[in-house]
Amino acid sequence: MDFRLTPRQEELKSSARALTEFIMKYELDCEENNGLPPHAHTEIRDAVLDSGLQAVNMPEEWGGAGLTILEQVTVQAELGRLTGALWDMVWRPANALSFCTPEQRERYLVPVIRGQRRDCYAVSEPEAGSDPQSLRTTATRTDGGWVLNGEKWFVTVGDHADFMIVLAAAGEEGAPTLFLVDKETPGIEMTRVPRWMHTFVYEHPEFTFTDVRVPEDAVLGEVGKGYDITRSWFTEERLMIAARTIGAAERALELARNWAVERRQFGSPIADFQLVQGSWSRACSPTARSTSPSTGPTPTRSPGRSTRAAPTARRCTPRRPSPSWRRARPPAASSTVACRSSAGAATTARTPWSGSTANCASTGSGRAPPRSSA
Repeated sequence: MDFRLTPRQEELKSSARALTEFIMKYELDCEENNGLPPHAHTEIRDAVLDSGLQAVNMPEEWGGAGLTILEQVTVQAELGRLTGALWDMVWRPANALSFCTPEQRERYLVPVIRGQRRDCYAVSEPEAGSDPQSLRTTATRTDGGWVLNGEKWFVTVGDHADFMIVLAAAGEEGAPTLFLVDKETPGIEMTRVPRWMHTFVYEHPEFTFTDVRVPEDAVLGEVGKGYDITRSWFTEERLMIAARTIGAAERALELARNWAVERRQFGSPIADFQLVQGSWSRACSPTARSTSPSTGPTPTRSPGRSTRAAPTARRCTPRRPSPSWRRARPPAASSTVACRSSAGAATTARTPWSGSTANCASTGSGRAPPRSSA
């Protein structure tokens, strides 16, 4: 089985990397100000449209990029390199909007695809987090529509979106149902914007709905289908989260590698130190296993960066002494010799069996040199 990227996927990866590098220049501003000013949002929106990577999960006939799930993962892995959740500015409409009627599509989905509107998904509540079946928000049928009452928490992008996809228990039977609700509808109030340990270009506000009236055609999908549609949304979103974590890990490794070869202590780059090399190697292995050979970590350097080779594990694996050797001549606690890395720097290393400092041959054989009779 061939896991290499196809030419089309390579093209998408390249386009996503170029867009990611453009957005990176906004990272510091986002970090220092917990968000970006309006002009930055406009500049990034225009760049996304120019890249053709807007609404990658929506069909081309509706204005989206029409990518497959694997192609979307390829794009999201690149966008995951961005800090401050700036990847979220490359909008992907909630796939729940694919259930829009033609009229709803023209009013809500198409403008989102074009970057003219923004959606947010209101599911979580004080008593309904990972278990949406515990929801308390209700939708009561009235003449010509519905009345929503309840509270929603952690509505990501709720500060920036102009309409909401709201999950509520509809009718006397409490059928889980989704509703399309314009955020300026009377009765909707953003009551709190919690602070978080992370920096996110958007917020995760809390909202209350008090006698919020919506028309009959505000129902998304069908009455009673809210869980099924939301479950599909969760599945796709979590897959994309996984893809972005790979991109984030790859960038973290690249930054750590560059720092290790440039930072000097005791007259040498810290990349020459065995502990740094070991830590870097251990971090590298799981990330490399998470990607195909063509998408594995590939350190990049900006102009002027060091061209030293990436840190490699030292060949310093002392051979465990045999029981007879230990009985005849137990290792002294103070014995030390040089341990030479592949970069040529001499250090010392401790044996795993005695706690003393081990002798490692500079040839890289790992065999401890003979002791002196003295």
